[in-house]
Amino acid sequence: MSDKDFYKVLGVEKNAEAEEIKKAYRKLAMEYHPDRNKDNPKAEEKFKEINRAYDVLKDEQKRAAYDRYGMSAFDGSMGAASPGAGGDFSGFGGAFSDIFEDMFGDFMGGRRRGGPSRGSDVQYTLEITMEEAFLGKEAKIKIPLHDSCDACNGKGSEPGTSSQSCSTCNGQGRIRQQQGFFTIERTCPTCQGAGSVIANPCKKCSGQGVLRKEKNLNVKIPPGVETGRRIRLTGEGEAGARGGPKGDLYVLLNVKPHKLFRRDGSNLYCRVPITVTRAALGGDVDVPTIEGKRANVKVPAGTQTGQQFRIKGKGMSILRSEARGDMYIEIFVETPVNLSKKQQDILKQLDESMNDSSSKGKNSPESSGFFKKMREFWGDLSD
Repeated sequence: MSDKDFYKVLGVEKNAEAEEIKKAYRKLAMEYHPDRNKDNPKAEEKFKEINRAYDVLKDEQKRAAYDRYGMSAFDGSMGAASPGAGGDFSGFGGAFSDIFEDMFGDFMGGRRRGGPSRGSDVQYTLEITMEEAFLGKEAKIKIPLHDSCDACNGKGSEPGTSSQSCSTCNGQGRIRQQQGFFTIERTCPTCQGAGSVIANPCKKCSGQGVLRKEKNLNVKIPPGVETGRRIRLTGEGEAGARGGPKGDLYVLLNVKPHKLFRRDGSNLYCRVPITVTRAALGGDVDVPTIEGKRANVKVPAGTQTGQQFRIKGKGMSILRSEARGDMYIEIFVETPVNLSKKQQDILKQLDESMNDSSSKGKNSPESSGFFKKMREFWGDLSD
């Protein structure tokens, strides 16, 4: 038997809680498992040492005896059996299988014991308009899923009959097999984990307890939702097998793009084209709002493409709040097209007046500044 301190073997203090000891063992057992260290002959001995230590420290009575008498508590002189002495791993199977049960017993929603299983969760994608996301709504959806059989009430057996305990697993739903150091637990092949078998299956659902149906549901969508938001409807998912609880339904929202507005969080952006004359002279511009009304924006003289004007409180609703975001008007100055001869003559006169010596550079300061820098740039290249 190893003469090493079991606490030091597991790397814990003597006053360590049971959960701390278990956690330390789990980590070391995985690290030194022989299957992971095939090229390290010392790993197997270390693995055995770890399991000897845990076999003692996980048991309250063995641990108490070890704390009081040390190694002599298990050397036979006090009438106690040596845990794992002589390389015996009788205690290891239970220890390591405890860890495996903790780690994988409920893996992917499985169950350790027989009985009705919970139904699957379902996801349904619902498209809504931006106006509906702004106002909120109660949507009606029709979704195909497995619901409880109304003939057998989801039990799977014919009315008036009942299921019987599975003789293969004794109603546990799982069977265990010892393979060397490991205890392997798997789903019972006879009852498929239910723990019971149906002698007289329901004719309507063939013993499944569920039927494929189309279900009509109402979904309440709160104002301010965005694309990607999920609404959970508890117990509206797939029915569980043999009367098991239903799963949940998750409604995934997708807000469709709008023909006028672009959304960024709770704010809205609207690109508004204006004429050259309106941009030059200034004036009032009517713009739409998400609630279907109008808002007036005063555009100052000399407004340029890309300038933004904020209308406070005219954006999207904010989820779970009475407040709203803002709306930003993005100005786009539109160059006129399809001009008549008269309109062209007027623009030519305007162009000439803007380029005479008295007003040159005053009406188009950005253009004037650009061409000045361009001439300086060419001058630098010629030097």
